[in-house]
Amino acid sequence: MSTIITRRSLVAGAAVGAGALLAGCDKIIQHPEARKILFMGEEMQRGLQHALTNRNALVPEFSAAQMSPIFRSNGTRNPGTPAYTEMLVNNFADYRLRVGGLVDRPLSLSLPQLRQMPARAQITRHDCVEGWSAIAKWQGPKLATLLKAAGIRETARYIVFTCADLYRGTPYYESIDLIDAFHPQTILAWALNDQILDVAHGAPVRLRVERQLGYKHAKYIMAIDAVASLAGIGKGKGGYWEDNVDYDWYAGI
Repeated sequence: MSTIITRRSLVAGAAVGAGALLAGCDKIIQHPEARKILFMGEEMQRGLQHALTNRNALVPEFSAAQMSPIFRSNGTRNPGTPAYTEMLVNNFADYRLRVGGLVDRPLSLSLPQLRQMPARAQITRHDCVEGWSAIAKWQGPKLATLLKAAGIRETARYIVFTCADLYRGTPYYESIDLIDAFHPQTILAWALNDQILDVAHGAPVRLRVERQLGYKHAKYIMAIDAVASLAGIGKGKGGYWEDNVDYDWYAGI
């Protein structure tokens, strides 16, 4: 894999060429030309990714000694809505993760139920589109475990995540395809660095989809839906940033 051109290197090169315009998502919004340079080649990049990489391959995992001293929080640091605040005050006792859509057995799982499921622990590197990275330990059940328990149907093609934080008054949303959904390193993390996940990093549960850039790792997950198409999700591109800032839907690294 060391000789393959990855999305990480493509984004890094684009960021340098754009003259450090990637200081944050808000700044990207203010520079439409930078967005155009970075993201107009999505289909070409996706084709190259599929041709040159094995999407079933595992990303590198690290030792505890290699973990970063700080893993910054990014994006929403607290949804701050009445519903979320009430859950937080009650230590998420009333939290339920809904798994539905194109499944035979819809689920409604409490946080204790999620924590009792077989968990995967992995120390991986998080790469942000803003240009920073950090290595941290995540723990939680594989997303595949939940999808299998729910009985995902053959007509499903994508998995959509709906979150507790609001953007422009609408719940944040993101999506991935079934290749990433069933990847063994794609987990629903409830722990970070051997501690219960905190609010700033996405409590009570966040997605870790290790084959993609950080903005795909949805925080504060409330619902997971299997769907046949992304056409009815937001504006049709499958995610908040994809719909509103022209980010790539497939952000593979």
